[in-house]
Amino acid sequence: MLASCDNGPKKDKGRVIIARAGEKYFYSDEIKDIVPKGTSANDSIGLIKKYIDNWIHESLVIQKAENNLTDAQKNVEKQLTDYRNSLITYTYEKELVKQKLDTAVTQEEIEQYYNANQADFQLKDNIIKVIYIKVDKNAPGKEKLKKWYVSENPKDREQLASYCHQFAENFYLDDNSWLLFDDLLKEIPIQTYNKELFLQNNRIVEVSDSLNNYFLNIKGFKIRNSLSPLGFEKENIKNIILNKRKLELITKMKNDVYNDAVNDKNVEIYIDDKSKK
Repeated sequence: MLASCDNGPKKDKGRVIIARAGEKYFYSDEIKDIVPKGTSANDSIGLIKKYIDNWIHESLVIQKAENNLTDAQKNVEKQLTDYRNSLITYTYEKELVKQKLDTAVTQEEIEQYYNANQADFQLKDNIIKVIYIKVDKNAPGKEKLKKWYVSENPKDREQLASYCHQFAENFYLDDNSWLLFDDLLKEIPIQTYNKELFLQNNRIVEVSDSLNNYFLNIKGFKIRNSLSPLGFEKENIKNIILNKRKLELITKMKNDVYNDAVNDKNVEIYIDDKSKK
């Protein structure tokens, strides 16, 4: 690249100049870390050219801005100081939380928060507890499957789990957990214009398409705009409690720092109410 210049490489105080953008110069020693080791010669040249081209574009825009902004507009020292201070404070607070935050949240704490703030836990979507199985139309033993997926007998539930792992295309057997009804509808070809009415009037549902049979046992449901159950909100409440603790920890740290400085006479205010006027 250097040899390609019409007059050969130019120098400035011993440094080789390889590009100029307005009043700015780019030197050969600035490209030493651009190319990863082991890069071929052709790829190296391409990377260097791209880097220099980006440098030229950026330098020209900066110089254009410098020439068209007032001194006041170009004075970014306060913004830089504010940004640095915010970054340092954030890093310190993050490390403080990492070291001091108590992350253990008991079931009792979760229940207390839930009971005290039920107005905040209104469902925005319909949710269900469900057993769901999707099997190929040609899958064997579907008559037994129809018995097992509606049964509460532990042995039948074991048989159901075994069958699903062998033959089901998809399945969900954890009927103690809440799911969004809309997420289930993405898996099952149920056509309904009123989801709430469908849930209120259906418990055992069997539908099919050209390839698969779908078996649905709705064990429980909650309609949107009703009170969201504790089990559905447990993780959300835990995060709320932890975030509250985090804010309290940071607030306490700030107050302690201030109070310690006052007690050590490291805080002085050289202005009184009269001088403010």
